Amino acid sequence: MKYVLVSGASSSGLLLKTIGLKVTAVKIDPYINVDAGTMNPKEHGECFVLQDGGESDLDLGNYERYLGLDLTSDNNITTGKIYKQVIEKERRGDYLGRTVQVVPEVTNAIQDWIDRVSKIPVDKSGIEPDICIIELGGTVGDIESMPFVEALTQLRHKAGKDNFINIHVSYVPIVNGEQKTKPTQHAVKNIRSTGLIPDLIACRCERTLENNTISKIAQSCQVEVEQVIAVRDMPTIYQVPLLLEEQGLLNLLRTTLMLDKLTPTPALVTKGAEIWKMWKTVISPVYTETVDIVLVGKYIELHDAYLSVIKSLEHSAMRCNRKLNLIWVDSEHLEDATQQSNPGKYHKGWHEVCTAAGVLVPGGFGQRGTEGMIKAAKWARENKTPYLGICLGMQVSVIEYARNMCGYTNATSEEFDKSAEHPVVIFMPEGSKDSMGGTMRLGSRSTYFQPGSEYSKLRALYGEVTVVEERHRHRYEVNPQYIEELEKTGMTFIGKDDTGKRMEIFELKDHPWYVGVQYHPEYQSRVLDPSRPYLGFVAAATGCLDRITKELLQEKNFVNGIVNGAFHSTHF
Repeated sequence: MKYVLVSGASSSGLLLKTIGLKVTAVKIDPYINVDAGTMNPKEHGECFVLQDGGESDLDLGNYERYLGLDLTSDNNITTGKIYKQVIEKERRGDYLGRTVQVVPEVTNAIQDWIDRVSKIPVDKSGIEPDICIIELGGTVGDIESMPFVEALTQLRHKAGKDNFINIHVSYVPIVNGEQKTKPTQHAVKNIRSTGLIPDLIACRCERTLENNTISKIAQSCQVEVEQVIAVRDMPTIYQVPLLLEEQGLLNLLRTTLMLDKLTPTPALVTKGAEIWKMWKTVISPVYTETVDIVLVGKYIELHDAYLSVIKSLEHSAMRCNRKLNLIWVDSEHLEDATQQSNPGKYHKGWHEVCTAAGVLVPGGFGQRGTEGMIKAAKWARENKTPYLGICLGMQVSVIEYARNMCGYTNATSEEFDKSAEHPVVIFMPEGSKDSMGGTMRLGSRSTYFQPGSEYSKLRALYGEVTVVEERHRHRYEVNPQYIEELEKTGMTFIGKDDTGKRMEIFELKDHPWYVGVQYHPEYQSRVLDPSRPYLGFVAAATGCLDRITKELLQEKNFVNGIVNGAFHSTHF
């Protein structure tokens, strides 16, 4: 196994895949939480859900999107997981009465975890990976990171010089027009003192690094000029792999890791070349026409709280030959209370909703801001504006429909009112109200299209299949007792779970695009293979839904043959 230790691993992993190598990824987060499931999205960013139901750091979503992987909860290592494992072993007596210490017990546990996980196949090929990319989160020098730094230093020695490379990422600021190298010099000096010697230095910068800046960094950090890579700002982040390839990163990796000794199969080499060709075809154009999408959410102070949603919209916009113009609206600003307290925010919010080409209401928890979401769903329904509701976004649109089309004026969710007269959204029977971590409906689940759904725009985008696999993260669901009344008035639940009692997808017939899904399709969106609910939504907003649907049907066999196993689609 060869290891690449780096901050921001997606681009280097993609380049390695283009030459036919099998890549996996491990993200290390030095917080004590066992996983990211209980963290506040306004502080930590989104919680990314993996196929096995693991709630992880959002960086694992970046790896999956870029590299076409299906990672597991074990690919995200936290301090909480490591210490939990060590303590459980101590309680069982596995250490035979020895004093349990950070070195060697904790550091060995970290290395053993990485060694085990790095060998697990992470795509449909079932082949053991060649290279494991490790990203160490946090800040080097912080006390929380010290056990991981020591473990990685030991792993480097154990793996050998041809099997381990450390790419250190550092920011080069511009002050009064001058590129400053001191922050990078100090950072590299700090990391070298821990034993993690950088082999390459990737410098984040707003513009191209000047030659004297590169020389100064190389000299002060004890590397060659060729080992300093400039990662300047690009029109889109998806063009960063092209920039790194131009600067010879792949050749540096080949030389340092002796990659020519690896022998990928001809089929993998061909597939890698196809991936790179497709990537450049999709990513290289600079789209001038825009599509205005308004996101009505409750965590908009930190955009990373909706990172997978943003990426899914970007993937879909590129497929529609558009540049995404994402407009952020705080759902509370659409409520009557804001109209009274701050009419400026109220009218600005509604102006954004009313002028956008599409309205998206994403997932979330709690009652705050939900009345604003309900109003936005109502406006989109009545004014024939393309609408997509995800998880909570689906639930609020069902509440809106029950109130205004079924006559249940007091309809709401049990999450908002425990004694609701008409609880059209209820707590799941198997859920836990006492324990927060890992107790939701999580991970990949099957959704079955129902008889009569042949007209469905969404089903056509999925390839007219009968079942799809998508990832879930929710505690509440549509109340089955109200389905008959809702469907009588036109809200058709075209997708249900295997029991037929849990509502997964609804769609309105006489609308350009009004769709709600209980699952989170953003978790499986890929750069070259956009999520179908998001793609249909953006395509409807740009007026090209029929064209996109026809193209997908024509490409179905091609996607199965070429993309499966690389940027594979679980939709076909």
